[in-house]
Amino acid sequence: MERNQTQRDGVHRMQAEEDRLRTLLLLGLTGDAKAYQACLQGMGAHLRAFFKRRLASLPSEVEDLVQETLLALHNQRHTYHSDQPLTAWVHAIARYKLVDLFRARGRRDALNDPLDDELQVFASSDTDACDARRDLGRLLEQLPDHQRLPIVHMKLEGLSVIETAQATGMSESAVKVGVHRGLKALAAMIGMKTP
Repeated sequence: MERNQTQRDGVHRMQAEEDRLRTLLLLGLTGDAKAYQACLQGMGAHLRAFFKRRLASLPSEVEDLVQETLLALHNQRHTYHSDQPLTAWVHAIARYKLVDLFRARGRRDALNDPLDDELQVFASSDTDACDARRDLGRLLEQLPDHQRLPIVHMKLEGLSVIETAQATGMSESAVKVGVHRGLKALAAMIGMKTP
C-alpha cells in the first residue's frame, strides 16, 4: 500500500512539474519575460540532473551541455506544439545534444547507451530529486506490449499515431486503443479515477 502511494506521489510530482514548466513556457512564448526566464531556470535544473546521470565520467561537460541545450531549446521554441508533452520535446533536444557530445569526443561506445529509455527529463532535478521515472518505468513494465509501446511512443516520446503505428507494426486503430486501455490500466494501478 505504501509503495503504491509513493508511486502515485512520484507520478503526481512529475506531472505537476511538467504542467508548471509548460505553463511558464506558453506564457513566455506570448511575451512574458519573467515566466520564460523561470521556465529556462527550471528546465536547467532538470537538464543538469539528466546530464549528470549520463556523464558521470565527464562531469566537466555537464554545465556546457546544459547551456547548449537551453540555447537549443530557446532557438527551437517555435517547434514546440502546445498539444504535445513538454518532456518529449525537451528530451528529444537534450538527447541530440548528448549524442553530439559523444560523437565529438569519438565515444561510439557511449552511443549504445539506453538514451531512448529515458521516460521523462523532468523525472528528477538538482533541486528536487525523485524516483518518479523509475516508478513510472516499473508501472509501464507491467503493461503488455500492445499497451506499453503506444504509450511510450505517443505520450512520452511525442510521436503521432501514424509514426507509432509504423514503429510498432500496429494499425493506427490498435495504437489508439492501446493508448486508451494502457492509460486506463496505469490509472487503475496507481488508484486514480479515470473519466
